[in-house]
Amino acid sequence: METDNLEAGKKEATREAAIVISHVNRVFPVAGGEFQALTDICAEVPAGVLTILKGRSGSGKTTLLNIVGALDVPTSGSVLIGGRDVCKLSERARENLRRTKVGFVFQSVSLIPTMDAFQNVEFSLRLAGVKKDRGQRVEECLKMVGLGNRMHHMPVEMSGGEQQRVAIARAIAHRPQIILADEPTAELDSAMAAEVARLFQEMTRREHVTIVMTTHDTGLMDAGDMVIELENGRQI
Repeated sequence: METDNLEAGKKEATREAAIVISHVNRVFPVAGGEFQALTDICAEVPAGVLTILKGRSGSGKTTLLNIVGALDVPTSGSVLIGGRDVCKLSERARENLRRTKVGFVFQSVSLIPTMDAFQNVEFSLRLAGVKKDRGQRVEECLKMVGLGNRMHHMPVEMSGGEQQRVAIARAIAHRPQIILADEPTAELDSAMAAEVARLFQEMTRREHVTIVMTTHDTGLMDAGDMVIELENGRQI
């Protein structure tokens, strides 16, 4: 048993980092001065785990998530994904990274209201340039999130929890390396929030994807393999 624990520890210690955040600062200009949103953030997110980015509203969680997802750039510092500093990529390369390597799940699910669940997920594959076996992958992802019998329902016909699950299926459909989820459970009740967290845990195992989820829900802390906590833009 002791030997097994040692081996498990070695495997964990040598797990490749999917995201390396080094001395990230983000300053925004405001009337009469500057606002320091992030201060010297350093963290390594191992590949294939669910990481919780914890903090109160205004702590800098979304700002950091946007930088990791190449939606924003830091004032200083670096973010390495696959050994490449995404902060130094051209805008075109950053867009390609977002379309092919990263999946996003937002608090507002932003499903296209004129498309059913199947079409919403398939649309993400079209954007990523996936041409082969699209229909099969869409069905696989919707069944994975428990919506195999709801895939041809319109968003208006689905509950908030079901819509969020469609958004998760959409995010994983193109097999991204990383999924960034910004407060995906904020509008859900505690039971459905726990179900979404369980789905994310399952995704790390089945899809071998790295997931970073922001939340201020203390009830979800145990769902993560690791927790990064921010307070007033600083890492605790």
